Amino acid sequence: MPRPFTFARVASVRARTTLFATAVVAVALVVTGLAVVLLLRANLDRQSDLQAEVSAREVASQLAAGVPYAQLDVPDGDENPVQVVDSSGRVVAAGEDLSAISGTGPAAVKPAASPGPPDDDDDRDEDTPQRGEVSGDVHHSTGSATVDGETADYRFASIAVTTPGGETLTVHAGTAVATARKAVGTVTQAMLAGLPVLLAVVAGVTWLVTRRALRPVAAIRTELAEITASSDLTRRVPVPASRDEVAALATATNETLAALERSVERQRGFVADASHELRNPIASLRTELEVAAAHPELLDLDGLTTEVVRLQHLAADLLLLARLDAGEQAVTPKPVALADLLREEVERRGPADRVPIGIELKAAPQVLGSRDRLARALANLLNNAQRHASSQVNVTLRQDGDRWVVMDITDDGPGVPPGDRERIFERFVRLDDARSRDEGGAGLGLAIARDLLRAHGGTLTVEAAPGGGALFRMRLPLRNARTEGHGRA
Repeated sequence: MPRPFTFARVASVRARTTLFATAVVAVALVVTGLAVVLLLRANLDRQSDLQAEVSAREVASQLAAGVPYAQLDVPDGDENPVQVVDSSGRVVAAGEDLSAISGTGPAAVKPAASPGPPDDDDDRDEDTPQRGEVSGDVHHSTGSATVDGETADYRFASIAVTTPGGETLTVHAGTAVATARKAVGTVTQAMLAGLPVLLAVVAGVTWLVTRRALRPVAAIRTELAEITASSDLTRRVPVPASRDEVAALATATNETLAALERSVERQRGFVADASHELRNPIASLRTELEVAAAHPELLDLDGLTTEVVRLQHLAADLLLLARLDAGEQAVTPKPVALADLLREEVERRGPADRVPIGIELKAAPQVLGSRDRLARALANLLNNAQRHASSQVNVTLRQDGDRWVVMDITDDGPGVPPGDRERIFERFVRLDDARSRDEGGAGLGLAIARDLLRAHGGTLTVEAAPGGGALFRMRLPLRNARTEGHGRA
């Protein structure tokens, strides 16, 4: 069974727009044309009724004045046939060429006598003729009349009249409707003939206007196809000069391409940096193993273990970043006491650490999240602070209002230049490239810490410490400001 036609089945937007516009205009023209024809016909019928009424009243006035039937001035011909009948329906007068009238309806009602003052003058002139009455009511109807042997349609006006002798008569006068019907037919034919032309013009104009409007869209599509084929994300689609939706679409497309380009560049850089970082411990392991194979007595198990641990940590960091980028959620968030977590991280380091860590707890807040991932973020921040501090690291935990908990980690090291305070959170970034990799790490700690805190709905920033050095500020939403399961951790 074939499916019914719908605009949605037309593939081209230009074709759908043209069809829709043409259909709307067609409906509007048909409705308007029908209204015009009906109004024209009604107006012509009113004119015919008026003309017939005038003819009927002229004859009725003669009858009311007492003019004999044989002397009535009755129009002849087929344009205005007139017929006078008495109360019994007998024709008492008619046009010379009129043979019959039908469809005029019942005879008119006898006119009421005109009220007037009583005439008490007995000396009135007996030679003054009496005058009948012409009814003010008119009955209009559509019928037919036979004139000169030809029958045609007419609009009739029927008026009752009383003669001076008291006889009630009805005057039927008609007006031919052939001319009016012909005029209506001519107008209808003209509209029907002009409708396809107008619709063709509307369709053509709509097609051209739509093509012009969609030309920038075609250019955008072509450019996107070329970008896809060439994989050149540096290219951009053309933005039209107009400030319309198409220009907004082109701008949004370019912004998307720019974001995609940045993402791809970051991905490429990430892969390159990861390969570079993995190459060093692997090369070191290979060297140690080759030396051990040639000289077993020189086998350095501690060195091999160190390189393996370093490689293991780097692989774990890369895996964690990949999971964060993929939006992977941890276990269902649970309450975490940051004060206890901070104490555990500090105590785990022990007194053998190069730089001691001081703690100041101004609050004991709880947050919702993954304890392991929050511990990982805190450990990365403490490692970074100890790595760059000269003699002391201080951690302050406080509550900011009823929605946030803030942890400030400060060190008395060289600090972070203002121009690098966002760059240090990028992956594989080390501000001191001359620093040994053993001390400086792979440059992933701060990036991981920020990503983990963002996954908990928090933030991580760096600024200058009041006494010199760097101040890393960690902000997390309080437990009562974050519902269970909201966000990801």
